[in-house]
Amino acid sequence: MTREIEDTQAKAEVLSQALSYIRRFTGKRVLIKVGGELFENEAAAKSLASDLSFLRTVGVDVVLVHGGGPQISKAMKQFRKEPVFVKGQRQTDSETLDLTAMVLLGDINRRIVSLLNVAGARSIGLSGADDSMLLVEQLDPELGFVGTVREVNTDPIDRLLEYDYIPVIAGMGVDRSGQLYNVNADSVAGKIAVAIGAEKYILLTNVPGLYETFGEEDSLISEIDSHGLIRLISTNKLSEGMIPKVESILSALKGGVKDAHILDGRMVHSVLLEIFTPEGIGTMVKNG
Repeated sequence: MTREIEDTQAKAEVLSQALSYIRRFTGKRVLIKVGGELFENEAAAKSLASDLSFLRTVGVDVVLVHGGGPQISKAMKQFRKEPVFVKGQRQTDSETLDLTAMVLLGDINRRIVSLLNVAGARSIGLSGADDSMLLVEQLDPELGFVGTVREVNTDPIDRLLEYDYIPVIAGMGVDRSGQLYNVNADSVAGKIAVAIGAEKYILLTNVPGLYETFGEEDSLISEIDSHGLIRLISTNKLSEGMIPKVESILSALKGGVKDAHILDGRMVHSVLLEIFTPEGIGTMVKNG
């Protein structure tokens, strides 16, 4: 048997093993949240687009929520505005709000849609302001135009999924007066995951998963439940950037999402490896 035939058989075996997972998730909804840092890595961004196109092809309903923190900070510095954070949230005055909208909607959102279209998936870019998808209220006057989600209108998402589109949603919303707000993308993703009845909630980060002790590679957690996650938060061993992510996961699980995953988005085909292989990767958080 030639090496070429062996390689082909190995690929066929992978597809055969994936079949049961494909059947399980066909017709189900998966919410994927990705940070802006991933789109600084061209190979990772293209791999993600390919994975999402595959999911859509086999009948999985995908909703993508994205942030853009690094790009927003870069744009602010270009306009000679120094980013200020209060309790991990970006202080957002009217000028910063305009820059945030410019970066999220005019740059990152459009780039993601373009990557998905090139990969063969139909997608449309949105923000939470479109069709009042995300109704928010001001989180804290000290933060300025930073909102917290109070209601999710799933109508625009449902309509796009019905016609086999991937909604690509930027973390912005509006209050009842129509005022635009910047909203933490992790929080947005968790709220939308609950509202759309997502089977699975995946957060793509720039680390392999959760650690018992941040910075210690051998303390990577492969699986944990919500009670264990609460305990982990209480130890104060999580990085500052991970805290809003785990809080988002806890909110999603409490709202009925079955399980959540924290994956390294820099790994090629990380989403497919998690969903369609028995081993999975990263950290799985289960309800209970």
